[in-house]
Amino acid sequence: MTAKLTQLFKVIEDTITNPPIPHEPYKQSLKAWAMYCLRDKGFIVAYAQNADFAIERKREEKLYFKVSNSPDDLDDSLSWIVWDSATKSANLIPQKID
Repeated sequence: MTAKLTQLFKVIEDTITNPPIPHEPYKQSLKAWAMYCLRDKGFIVAYAQNADFAIERKREEKLYFKVSNSPDDLDDSLSWIVWDSATKSANLIPQKID
């Protein structure tokens, strides 16, 4: 993974682990919350056909994300935002990049 991409994933991880608003599962979906947090941080969040959403980057390909309430059976070709209901926190699982 390139240093630039590693740094980008670090900013995304910081955004969801120190969000502008807490995730309240009974009020909003994990997808809506994650998209709000990333937009609040200045990311361009876009529609994605085969994922929950994508982050657009200038002159580079999009990063695709899915959200889940369980860390089981995640496709490693996408990045994941996973909600841990026990700790009431979100975790980022970056996609595998060769």
